Amino acid sequence: MAENYDVIIIGSGPGGYVTAVRSAQLGFKTAIVEREHLGGICLNWGCIPTKALLRSAEILHYAEHADRYGVKIEGSVSPDLKAIVDRSRGVSGRLNGGVGFLMKKNKVDVIWGEARLSKPGEIVVSKTSKKPMEPQHPLPKSVKGEGTYTAKHIILATGARPRALPGIEPDGKLIWTYFEAMVPLEKPKSLLVMGSGAIGIEFASFYRTLGVDVTVVEVMPAVMPVEDAEVSAFAKKQFEKQGMKILLEAKVTKVEKGANSITAHVEMKDGKVEKITADRMISAVGVQGNIENLGLEALGVKTDRGCVVIDGYGRTNVPGLYAIGDVAGPPMLAHKAEHEGVICIEKIANLPGVHALDKLKIPGCTYCNPQVASVGLTEAKAREAGYDIRVGRFQFGANGKAIALGEDQGFIKTIFDKKTGQLLGAHMIGAEVTELIEGFVVAMNLETTEEELMHSVFPHPTLSEMMKESVLDAYGRALNA
Repeated sequence: MAENYDVIIIGSGPGGYVTAVRSAQLGFKTAIVEREHLGGICLNWGCIPTKALLRSAEILHYAEHADRYGVKIEGSVSPDLKAIVDRSRGVSGRLNGGVGFLMKKNKVDVIWGEARLSKPGEIVVSKTSKKPMEPQHPLPKSVKGEGTYTAKHIILATGARPRALPGIEPDGKLIWTYFEAMVPLEKPKSLLVMGSGAIGIEFASFYRTLGVDVTVVEVMPAVMPVEDAEVSAFAKKQFEKQGMKILLEAKVTKVEKGANSITAHVEMKDGKVEKITADRMISAVGVQGNIENLGLEALGVKTDRGCVVIDGYGRTNVPGLYAIGDVAGPPMLAHKAEHEGVICIEKIANLPGVHALDKLKIPGCTYCNPQVASVGLTEAKAREAGYDIRVGRFQFGANGKAIALGEDQGFIKTIFDKKTGQLLGAHMIGAEVTELIEGFVVAMNLETTEEELMHSVFPHPTLSEMMKESVLDAYGRALNA
């Protein structure tokens, strides 16, 4: 006989486990199904461990340039790759165990296995073909397994996986995805990165700081092509100053594998082909939703370009079936998945005041050196949308805290509707901007205009002062530039 729940969530990544916690808080009898690792890709192989790697690279960078800060380090400074990787895995392990604790604390049942929709409101869980990846903690004894389970509401949170281009599929040895790039057995001398989105650029930045010869190949006319054009152009210059080679409007058409290296055939804008040999290659051409083997076709679930189609509340075209996070389409970000899940379950609970997800108010962050963060419309998109705009900019080089930190390269850019004063977008590049961006996210959610921002008091000396100065600049009132 099938065990019944109010809510079953398939997938325990950031979207899944956060939704499970909120579901339990709302009084629903809740279960979560996982086939591989609690915490999903983000905690185990994505957001968190990559930031641990990048932190190690940042410390190395500061140590190598300690003399700039009046600090003398005797002897040479060098990265210990094994120790760097071990630290990263340890960070993941700590958080991985935390998800298990949250499930237990909130009385959410964990079902271990692979779930398939057998009919509306019912799933069959079979033994997983996946082996739990490190740092998976021992599963609690209360974990359930194979069987049939029913629920009035079933939420898909199955995430995404690296996209592979035909003929250039990762092999785990010479051509890496982010999985292999995160746990290298040895440091390559040279690396080719295919794709300059957040994943590609973060790994390019990490390995370049470790002293690897890095080449980035991007098919679009700009590095980090989703960012504002000024940010992209500034980022490219900074990356090239660090020694990266960046090829734009170029694409890898073929890869030849050697015993311990690859040779990529890179077609340039003019049609000429350049052969680039590197020890390793990272394929970072995006991700695709995990929609296979879930039984979606039999139920007639609508999908589009490898993702489940939903409305602003996570509802699919099949009553009682929902989808959140990466499997529900871009932007494929952990914080989007979490918020999408909360909206979904609160709508199921008929809570008042639940608003559909506004994707324009979802911030994006890239933790390269220098960091990049943004929210809302780029200048080009704002103009395309027909807005008459005001644009403000403020340079890190005019900020006292940035100069004191030795981080004077970067800028903050704000975009306003000239007619209403509405903040349409904010774009930043420089030290710690991934921490600063939330100020503008809050402002946009509160429908703040330039007037409120101008009359807000920002502490001195801080990097955040540049946020206010960029607003003042948009209206010709900058005080320190």
